[in-house]
Amino acid sequence: MNNKIDQLSADNIRALAISMVEKANSGHPGGAMGGADFMHILYSEYLKYDPTDMHWIFRDRFFMDAGHLSALMYAQYHLLGNYTKSDLENFRQWGSVTPGHPEIDVKRGVENTSGPLGQGHAMGVGAAIAAKFLSARFENLFDHKIYGFITDGGVQEEISQGAGRIAGHLGLNNFIMFYDSNDVQLSSMTDEVTTENTAMKYEAWGWKVITIEGHNHAHIRSALNAAHAELERPTLIIGRTVMGKGCVTADGTMYEGQCELHGKPIGATKANFEKTILNLGGNPEDSFAIYDAVAAHYKTILANKTAEAANRKIQISAWESQNQELAQKMQQFFNGDLPVLDFGSIVQKANAATRDASASVLGYLAENVENMIVSSADLSNSDKTDGFLKKSSVLQKNNFKGGFLQAGVAELTMAAIANGIALHGGVIPVVATFFVFSDYMKPAIRLAAIQELPVKYIWTHDSFRVGEDGPTHQPIEQEAQLRLLEKIKNHSGDQSLLALRPADAIETSVAWQMALENKKTPTGLILSRQDIAALPTNGNSRFDEASQAKKGGYLVKSNSNPDITLIANGSEVATLTEAATELEERFKININVASVISEGLFRSQSKEYQESIIPKNALVFGLTAGLPVNLESLVGSNGKVFGLDHFGYSAPASVLDQKFGFTSKNVCEEILKYLKENNYNL
Repeated sequence: MNNKIDQLSADNIRALAISMVEKANSGHPGGAMGGADFMHILYSEYLKYDPTDMHWIFRDRFFMDAGHLSALMYAQYHLLGNYTKSDLENFRQWGSVTPGHPEIDVKRGVENTSGPLGQGHAMGVGAAIAAKFLSARFENLFDHKIYGFITDGGVQEEISQGAGRIAGHLGLNNFIMFYDSNDVQLSSMTDEVTTENTAMKYEAWGWKVITIEGHNHAHIRSALNAAHAELERPTLIIGRTVMGKGCVTADGTMYEGQCELHGKPIGATKANFEKTILNLGGNPEDSFAIYDAVAAHYKTILANKTAEAANRKIQISAWESQNQELAQKMQQFFNGDLPVLDFGSIVQKANAATRDASASVLGYLAENVENMIVSSADLSNSDKTDGFLKKSSVLQKNNFKGGFLQAGVAELTMAAIANGIALHGGVIPVVATFFVFSDYMKPAIRLAAIQELPVKYIWTHDSFRVGEDGPTHQPIEQEAQLRLLEKIKNHSGDQSLLALRPADAIETSVAWQMALENKKTPTGLILSRQDIAALPTNGNSRFDEASQAKKGGYLVKSNSNPDITLIANGSEVATLTEAATELEERFKININVASVISEGLFRSQSKEYQESIIPKNALVFGLTAGLPVNLESLVGSNGKVFGLDHFGYSAPASVLDQKFGFTSKNVCEEILKYLKENNYNL
């Protein structure tokens, strides 16, 4: 090792990071300066990957939690050849590949989108779980390391408790996290916020904790070596660092460790940008330059990493030749290929709750899809993910042969971990809780949508019919919130989330098929606690008819010349079907009933198809157990939606149906009232 070149490399990273922030007049320079030593040692000596094959599935992975330190990442990756000088000069600008917070870009080394503190390292925990899961199935081939980088803010975010607890409980010795502890936050010093003993906290969760001087390269190496040698526990390396390491004032006086260095350009503080660049060994006239000695050093580093990866690939190729069936399966896992599945063959009980129908599907998937991890927030016997668990087993320390993760009461952590599982690749993550608690998951759902991750969500107890548990457990506005994500395009131009609320048991089988076949975005299944009457068939297979839900909406009851179209999703479709039958018998009205399982998907169909289901300028009545806005854009300006505009109450579900007007008798009256308002002759 060469202490001089290592120090020069770290200083070069610092100079590049502050140059980006200075030119953009926006960003966070101080933390990047503090973390430069760890990043250089990690990437130059420890992190294993193939510079010629950035998507290599056996690579080590680095998960940044502190997204505001994007300049640190881009500077490091510039030394590795992943970004050009021009890329760095366009930091935080329109169309740049160096945005203000890292956005997933594996070909340049960015494994995860980060920004909301706490989620990045939880995703790292998910990736570590995925690697353990795959190693248990492929003879420990996935023995690579997952590295995380966190700061004071990330440690303070509540999600860190869930991630720390789960990682320690599972003994994820493949997860190594560096905590850049510099005693400075954005608006205050850390001691104004907390006096907790972070080391003791992580030790209590079952982590190995090593505290070092974070600018001492020998200490960094010693800590990483110890972390690599650890066989039972994840490792937290607490690096005591200095905010704005290397900053000086105009007269050359050191100016480090100050709060103002956290979140604004160096030139906007009491430090001096030009003098700081000089202090770091750079040239203020060309502050984005890679120093000659550093460039030569990194050329050697890249050559060594490429050679190491080539040797590893030879070993893996030999294994594949000797284990062709396993090798083919592994390729299928990472390609996202599903086995041949027959969702129509899944036996569903008539008039079942859709959560029970989902349990039947999960039991089938447990026996037919080998690369699924299903997780529940301490609700597996209520959200019915136990349908999967009964045919699998719980993931445990030193035993990842099962496929079920008992996450405990930690919805946000569980959802962020699922994102990490998806980011790692090779594993399909499924997470479940009550629909009302999707509120707790929302930040991770949003990041899944932004990153275009095919996470599957199971949300049960989907309406006020949860009953006696009362308003805290009765979702009213949650569907509207999820439908908003259906209206947002991701950066690929696709609907950013697919939300499916199936109308009966068979439609639930179809919804699961849609979820598994959706490999481009997250999918949510919104399921009932209460039993739902099976929808009638038109003489064909109910599964074949329900398969029309793949267009987002279809007619479950059809007339060639309808007087009115009734629309809903979920359990309300059965209520409308019952009401339609009664109205047709009493008043000889021609009525169509549509199940619109996903407005976003329905809106992606041709105008002709949409109007064949919901005629334009016709009478349309919608029924929803949530906010009327769920269906208002579907019924149109002439339509009417009967829904709720208030929270629920504690009472049996049947009583709430009566009180809130969700009986077929009252729905008939509401439909008749709407018809009269529109001068329909009864």
